[in-house]
Amino acid sequence: MRPAHSASLEFDYPDERRARIVERSVAVEVGEIDDARSGARVHRDGRTVVVTVEADDLVALRAGVNTWIRLVETAEAVATASERRSQSA
Repeated sequence: MRPAHSASLEFDYPDERRARIVERSVAVEVGEIDDARSGARVHRDGRTVVVTVEADDLVALRAGVNTWIRLVETAEAVATASERRSQSA
């Protein structure tokens, strides 16, 4: 049976390289942080990373969306820091 609620989060990047880095960084979490009430999928379409969160109820959907936003923010921060470090070396 399909979950009752879903949300798609789209994150756009200046180039495909950055989008690929973020997508690969967060995709490893798919299936690892899912629970009985929610799950997620991650894919990339060019410069856009799309995270789709599905849940049985709105509380689980909100928790899932918040979790995935934090994961993407962390991946972005690490990618930016890595890029700055390599530019200054």
